[in-house]
Amino acid sequence: YLQPLAEMKPMRSITARVRHALAFEIIGLVIFIPLFSWLLQKNVSEMGVLGVVSAFTATSWNFIYNWGFDLAMLRWAGTLHKTVAMRVLHSVLFEAGLIVLLIPFIAWYLDISLWAALLMDIAIVVFYLVYAFFFNIAYDRVFPIPDANKR
Repeated sequence: YLQPLAEMKPMRSITARVRHALAFEIIGLVIFIPLFSWLLQKNVSEMGVLGVVSAFTATSWNFIYNWGFDLAMLRWAGTLHKTVAMRVLHSVLFEAGLIVLLIPFIAWYLDISLWAALLMDIAIVVFYLVYAFFFNIAYDRVFPIPDANKR
């Protein structure tokens, strides 16, 4: 059963989506820059630039992706409640899109091959998959979606 858009339950406001995206990226950078500088044996400034450009790209993608994902959930499931399986799917699809967006920049900025950039990005994605999963669970508990548990 597909509901018309006008009858769908409320989603997060634009302000809430901006808060979500900024909190996600800021906390992620605080962890990412020193950790990956150490793991990849790159200097902090290189990882800082890579982190900030990636965060800007990810923030833009986050806003667009989460809005579209919520619209799809409302249309197909009639709810915004995300089970663990839905959270896993949400995180995997988000990161897959981000890989496509970031690999060319990583290869260019670090002057490495696309293959090396892909391998580096896989390591970064593994970190962010775990981080996104736990961040979003915590975020939903601190800032619950309006009417998420009503059907």
